Amino acid sequence: MKNNIADLLKGVDGLITLPHVYIRINQLVEAPDSTMADIAKAVSQDPSFTVRMLRVANSPFYGFSSTIDTVDKAVAIIGTSQIRNLALSMSVASTFAGLPNNLVSMDNFWRHSLYCALIARILAKQARRCDPEAVFTAGLLHDIGELIIFNRLPEQAHQSLQLVLDQLDEMPVYQAERQVIGFDHAEVGGELARLWTLPPLLVECIAFHHSIERAERYPREAALVHIANSLAQMAEVDTLETEDVTPVDPLAWEIAGLDEEIIEQVIREAQAEIIETEKLFFGK
Repeated sequence: MKNNIADLLKGVDGLITLPHVYIRINQLVEAPDSTMADIAKAVSQDPSFTVRMLRVANSPFYGFSSTIDTVDKAVAIIGTSQIRNLALSMSVASTFAGLPNNLVSMDNFWRHSLYCALIARILAKQARRCDPEAVFTAGLLHDIGELIIFNRLPEQAHQSLQLVLDQLDEMPVYQAERQVIGFDHAEVGGELARLWTLPPLLVECIAFHHSIERAERYPREAALVHIANSLAQMAEVDTLETEDVTPVDPLAWEIAGLDEEIIEQVIREAQAEIIETEKLFFGK
């Protein structure tokens, strides 16, 4: 029997909820009459989040020349929409920590997600005309649908993974999911992002990172996350052979306005940053 995404996500709020600090920041960013002071106040009401945010703001991740020692200064320098992206990125791991599964290592899952985020950010800076921090967040969240499937449909998720292992021609996981479950993790993640009223850019990148031709408003950003997903796999196993990982749709390179010649440089840059970035976002 095939499944329905809406049924799969029923009651998901009982399993995972976004932290109040993110929800409040998101509301304020969307409100036309809110001010930077309002957003700074919302951030300040969560002391642990404030400490982590200031740590990230003062890290090489942003590379600001002066010390950012107050929330007001962080909001002013980083910007309100970037603060929202940062709040969401920092909330992700704790949000999904309560979703246990017996199918994959959570350390491996988050390392892949963070590699994808880092590489998407690097690619966005090269592609220009994109917001690197928004694309970073999209990369970090691109596989959240997998965690829902692992938790709620463990037997079918296992069948999907087994199907991948049994295929001689390297069937991608998302195709196996469509065959076994009736939809894939990208569709589940995109629908969850919609339910959470995440920014449309994130919704499209998550939903269409395996089907970039369907992205209407943010095709370039979706293409960057699509490319980053495969390059992240290469970075994880330390290979420069594209045939070792999920193939990149040639359309993605065209939409992004980038060339395969950058692959090695991008992978090496991400590998150099991964350990410190893990410490910043996941406290490792």
